[in-house]
Amino acid sequence: MMDITVLGVLEFNSIAIGIKALDAMVKAAPVRVIEAKTICPGKFLVIVSGEVAEVDASLTAGKRAGEGCLVDELFISNLHPQVVPAILGAVACESWDAVAVIESFSVVASIEAADTAAKMAKILITEVRLAVGMGGKSYIKIMGDIHEVEAAVTAAKEVVSRKGLLCKEVIIPNPHPDIRPYFLF
Repeated sequence: MMDITVLGVLEFNSIAIGIKALDAMVKAAPVRVIEAKTICPGKFLVIVSGEVAEVDASLTAGKRAGEGCLVDELFISNLHPQVVPAILGAVACESWDAVAVIESFSVVASIEAADTAAKMAKILITEVRLAVGMGGKSYIKIMGDIHEVEAAVTAAKEVVSRKGLLCKEVIIPNPHPDIRPYFLF
């Protein structure tokens, strides 16, 4: 999964329509389904990868099949290599100078925020949590040098805010070691 550079994401407000769109997406082009699942609150998420033209065709078919139920969408043709590992499971890290959390109201916004943050600064995206059990919210966790974390959060916050989907962001410089197990689970 580390070689993924093209990513397409569709988030639907209907599970049934999301499944229908998934079918249309894989019929339209030979894409690799990275994730397709129900997320809170009763939404459906589809993440695909492949060649640029294939992902574009797949997203077009998914949006057409989405029957007006599309919540948010994303197409990235040069995805930062940290994003998929952070989506698939928490990433181990050693640096503990500063930590940050950017919380959004859509999964797509969090994925875009993670990609932007990783491209903007020399930080580590440790997790992208995809709205499971969080009332539809999603968040990313960032670690690194305080100045790099600040730059990454500023850039990511701008992307999410532009969509009107920013819930909250925090930066914690010099976090206490006792919170590490709660931040990195």
